[in-house]
Amino acid sequence: MRDRAQALLIDLDGVLRRWDPAPMIAAELKYGLKPASFLETAMSWDIYRPAMAGEITDAEWMRLVADRLPLSDEESAAAVAEWQAYRGEVDQDVLAFVREVRAAGRPVGIATNATDRLRGDLDALGLTGEVDVIVNSSELKVHKPAPEFFQQACLAIGRLPKHVLIIDDDDRVVRGARVANLSAYRWAGTEHLPYLRKVLDLPQ
Repeated sequence: MRDRAQALLIDLDGVLRRWDPAPMIAAELKYGLKPASFLETAMSWDIYRPAMAGEITDAEWMRLVADRLPLSDEESAAAVAEWQAYRGEVDQDVLAFVREVRAAGRPVGIATNATDRLRGDLDALGLTGEVDVIVNSSELKVHKPAPEFFQQACLAIGRLPKHVLIIDDDDRVVRGARVANLSAYRWAGTEHLPYLRKVLDLPQ
């Protein structure tokens, strides 16, 4: 039997923040780009990894994306700017769960692979004051699922790994967290919130 979780780490994108694909699709259509051009280009490992590891800024990452689009320099910059203007939406059910966890006296941290744009996004989304700590890969200079990321996240939230539950939508992160001795749950949607409340021993 594992020890009861005393703290929660939660991923941002795909868990606490949702993305409507419509603005991205609209920008791709406007500039004659094939579907998913932005994401395919941005997630190219040779430019995605340095951005998540804090080796380049978010602005530098986006310039590299623009450089790789099959458009003129002016069109590429405008297309990326339109795509990036939309910063996602908070999943209100997940936010309510975060508030329940904190109300029960358990600290909550956002643990995410992100760029130096993260804190501005959290402010704009109204999330900065909703968590106790923010663990950002670009600030740590190491990204999930590296063991060092989980070690630093547990230090930040002030609990031993065996007392920390992390929720993430990436299987690799879940596996890495378990190797690092955290409890880890693969996020698949809000239908599992009742189970997670039990895991954290929240009032039902």
